[in-house]
Amino acid sequence: KMDIKASVVSMDDFYLPFSEMKIAINNNPWNVSRGFPGSHSINLLQEKILEWKNTGRFNHPVFDKSLRNGLGDRSCWKIDFPEILILEGWFLGVNQISHKRITNESVKPPLHRREIEYRSKIQKNLCDYLKIWELIEKIWQIRPEKFSYMNHWKSNQENEMLKIKGTALIDKKLTNFLRMLNCSIPQESFKEINSKYMILLDKNRELINVSL
Repeated sequence: KMDIKASVVSMDDFYLPFSEMKIAINNNPWNVSRGFPGSHSINLLQEKILEWKNTGRFNHPVFDKSLRNGLGDRSCWKIDFPEILILEGWFLGVNQISHKRITNESVKPPLHRREIEYRSKIQKNLCDYLKIWELIEKIWQIRPEKFSYMNHWKSNQENEMLKIKGTALIDKKLTNFLRMLNCSIPQESFKEINSKYMILLDKNRELINVSL
């Protein structure tokens, strides 16, 4: 309506290629194939955003979650010339957090030793993402009223992909992925994102509130 060309790209599109991914996230306690800080080609993402800022050309990979029986992989590359670039991701803007500031861990069952140890590795990985967050002019944070709603939303997403493409995360693979979403990053971290706008949603993704 405003005659402005915008492109939307996901952090998922910059997942590491499958061969590199296996090494990067080897032995993670959730046995997932992707998803948490440390599984993205950060230097490539930085390079492509800077190229777009300087030339207006945005050349980026496209990730297809349905490939490799739901494990996912890059499927192609795409070139756009957007005036506005929207980057989306479930932990976009999240920074490291001190253990002392983690006051409200509601994960059930509680984190076990391997999860706690691997979470420390993920916290270190977040340092690599700071150079991406610094390139973002405004962060719009869409947050569920309760963190647990994310499980419902992710399950719906995978079920829809199963209907459309015939493959997705199901059963144990989906359970493991949901556990990773709940455990890999302290939930307290999402309250400290330096967002310009906050959009609060209920379980059905209906709008509750928008605020600065």
